[in-house]
Formats: sequence, structure tokens, C-alpha cells
Amino acid sequence: MRFIKTAGLAVALLSLMITTASAGVIIGGTRIIFDGAKKEASININNPDPTPWLIQSWVEMQDGSSGKTPFIITPPLYRLDGGQKNLERIVMTGALPQGQESLFWLNIKAIPSATKQMNALQIAVKTRIKLIYRPDGLRASTPEEQADKLTWQRTGNQLQVTNSTPYVINFNEITVGGKKLDDVTYVLPGTFARFTLPPGSSGNTLTFKIINDYGSPGSTHQARL
Repeated sequence: MRFIKTAGLAVALLSLMITTASAGVIIGGTRIIFDGAKKEASININNPDPTPWLIQSWVEMQDGSSGKTPFIITPPLYRLDGGQKNLERIVMTGALPQGQESLFWLNIKAIPSATKQMNALQIAVKTRIKLIYRPDGLRASTPEEQADKLTWQRTGNQLQVTNSTPYVINFNEITVGGKKLDDVTYVLPGTFARFTLPPGSSGNTLTFKIINDYGSPGSTHQARL
């Protein structure tokens, strides 16, 4: 993602970085696991750049719709000056299922301050990260520990994974017959997901890695089709 400002022939690029220090807004994480035993979660927003930004944040449903979610963010809109930090609080305001995790999306939009330069194009940058609600009763385990309970099968030119666990399983990679699948995402609790198999992916074994609570790839798991 980029904030692009042009003035004549001068072009400057300001990157929106995630947990890395550079110019632009830094968001302190790639996902939020909302602990069901607590009333709120939080995430840090840092602006190491001298340019002030307007920060707007909101939560969307898993399907990306703008329906009412059981969360509010404070503050939802604020100015973040250069060299300043802010802590956004995500507060739960409604009830959610307690037998399985629920997935939402946290949106954080960084809007650059107005420039006095002529012929300038300024682009707001939006970052979208997963917000996963984990009920108190599921704190004893993790998706990584439950990953071997997934079941797999071929369906035409697609790979189907069925998730009988109560956790949202986020995939880092899936490989079938030595060929890595493109665009693997996640599978929700009690549902299945399908991903397109690459040409020439044969055999009845596969390997996969899931993304842990800290946003890093976990260990390699093996499964049979």
C-alpha cells in the first residue's frame, strides 16, 4: 500500500508499514485475538513520520458487509501528529457464540494531511486486519494445536478442507504433490473452504502451515486426501 504525492516531476512514496519502522503509519499487529474473558482489546498506532495523519477505524462483519457489529472502537476518528502514538481500544458491546470463534475485520484508514503544493494527488491508505473473537472456554487450546483435525479431499480441480474445530484456521501455505496452491486464505469453524489446485498437483498427500496468534507461520503439518 502507498501514499503517493506528486508535484511537478517530484514523486514521493510514503509506505504504510505493519510492525516495521519507516516513514508512514505503523500498525502494531497483523491480527487481533479478542480474549473472551476480557471486555476489550487494543492495538497501537504509531506515526514516526513528521507528516500528520487523520486516522479512522471501524469493524466490519466477516463477509465484509457494513452491518452492525458487536464492537465499538475508541477513538474512531482522530488526528495523529508526527512522532505521536495512540492506543485504539476495541470494546465488545454485544453477545457472540461461546462455542466457537467468530471472525470480523478491523479497518484502519490513514488519511494524509492537506498539502499546499499545487497539482498534488493525495491518497488515503486503508489497512484491513482480522479481528477474531475467542470465547473464554476456548482459551485452553489454539488453532495450531487443532490443525491436525482438519479433513481434506479433492473436488474436481479444487482442494476442499473441512474444519470440525471451533477455531478460525488461517493458512499460510498449502502444498499438494510438491506444488504450492495460490491464494489460500482461511476456513471458519464448522464449515469448509475450497482452493484451486495448481496444474499437475498429483498424489494423495499434502503439507500445510497455518498462521498462529502472533501472525507468524507455524510448524508444517501433513495430511492425506
